[in-house]
Formats: sequence, C-alpha cells, structure tokens
Amino acid sequence: MNPFTQKLMPEEKASFYAKTHNTPHFEVGWHQHAELELILINKGEGLSYIGNNIGDFKPGDIFFLGSNLPHVFQKSERDLFVSAVVVQFLEDFWGGSFLKLPECNQLRELLFKQSQLGLKISGKTNLKLKLLIHQLESAHDFKRIALLCEGMYTMINGFKDCTPLSNQEVILLNTKDKYRIDKVLSFTMENFREQIRLEEIASRACMSVPAFCSYFKKCTGKTYIDFLNKIRIGNACKLLTSTNDPIINICYECGFNSISNFHKIFFRSINKTPLQYRKQFDHVNING
Repeated sequence: MNPFTQKLMPEEKASFYAKTHNTPHFEVGWHQHAELELILINKGEGLSYIGNNIGDFKPGDIFFLGSNLPHVFQKSERDLFVSAVVVQFLEDFWGGSFLKLPECNQLRELLFKQSQLGLKISGKTNLKLKLLIHQLESAHDFKRIALLCEGMYTMINGFKDCTPLSNQEVILLNTKDKYRIDKVLSFTMENFREQIRLEEIASRACMSVPAFCSYFKKCTGKTYIDFLNKIRIGNACKLLTSTNDPIINICYECGFNSISNFHKIFFRSINKTPLQYRKQFDHVNING
C-alpha cells in the first residue's frame, strides 16, 4: 500500500463529502486527514486500528473519528467485499461564527475533544444515526446540512452510547512514518499465523530492534508484541465462534507457540478462557 494523507473531495456545490465506498476503494493504508469522519459499515468485517486502539468492525457499526486521528480498517479476508458510507467534513465548514454561538458549546466539545478519542456508536443512538447517514448520502441542498446537524445532535444527546476508543494524543505523522507503520500493519495482518521475530519486523522498517520498538510505541501507543497478540486473539475469537475446531488447533492456527501461552494471553485480553468464551455462543458445538 502507498502512504498518503487521504483527501476526498466533495461534489461540486457541496461543502462536505458523503458517499459509499466499496472494495477496492474502501481499503486504504494507515492514514490521517484534517476532516472529521463518520463511517457506517454496510458490509464486511475485520479489524479497526484507531489511534492506539485495536478493535473490530462488522455490518452496522458506526465510528466517528476526529481530525488527524490516524486509522485504518483491515478486512478479515483478502477477497472479502467491504462497503461503508463515509462522511467527511472540516471542523469549521459551517463557519467559525456558527461554532462560537453559545448554543454550540456541546457541539464544540464533540468536534474538538471527544472525537479525538475515536468514538464507536452503539445502542439506540446507532440506530438513529444509521438512518440519518443513509438519508444524508442522497440528500441535496440545505437538507444535507440539516441532516448532518441532526447527526451531531444525536451523538450529543445519546453520548452514553458513544464509546471512546483511543487515549493517545493525536500527532501529525509525516509520509515516512505513515509508510513504515502501514508496511508493518500490512505485513503483520498477512503473516500473524506464522512466528514473527522482532528482528524480522524491525528489518522491514529498516531499523534496529530497540529503535523499532521505541518508534512503534511512539506512533501507535502500543508495543509491537501487544499489537501482534491483539490481532491473534481477534482471529481466535472469530474461529471460536464460527467453527467447531478444537481449541488447541485454533491456538496454533492463530500463531501461538503453546497452549499455555495462548490461554494466558487470551484470558488477559478477554477476561475469559477460550472455552468460556466459546460457550457464550450456543450455535457452536464445544470441542477442545
């Protein structure tokens, strides 16, 4: 993937961007942009990297990302089709005077502070916002502004359903940093089932191991080992709930070198054993 600062241009006579992105246009590398971004996932699933948070995404999920918050959405399988409605707008596109109005105190808090953490919207707020986003994509003229304002008010009014994802201070990454991090993310996603040595991944970033470890932590807020384990545990959770494979097979399929290490890291991440996690899903027969 080539590194870049993503820039989506609004249509003529439009002040902000709202459009569905389908594979392959959905897949972009680790990036950031000045615009705030509202994303509704329509189809597909995978892992989300937002600031220093690693989570997942699936159909129906909505994310609200602040200005210059680094992020990437990696689909779970190379050939998977992914579709999402993407809404992007600058913080002051409605004019600086508008945001200075006393009635906009909560809106300023949402735009300039809370969105910087990256928000995942759930519950009733998700359902209301989903309808507004779908309407927004096809709306014209002042209706677009009204719907976007209603969307912001929906998040403000239902903020209990907005889960902060990242606690890392937003920093502007240069092109070289974006390239290195995206290269590391892509290689890890493609090879996490194999044993990845720090020497190997550091060499791909053209750095020594100590320099790479410090650099990766600075850019992502996580150690590389924590990042790698998060990907492996995410894949294990998927296999535990979608297959009847024995747990020991899943352990090695996800890149862990021992069942004891797998149990320890899984419990530390999920606060349940793999078997306890699997038992939550009645449609899966227990093996392992």
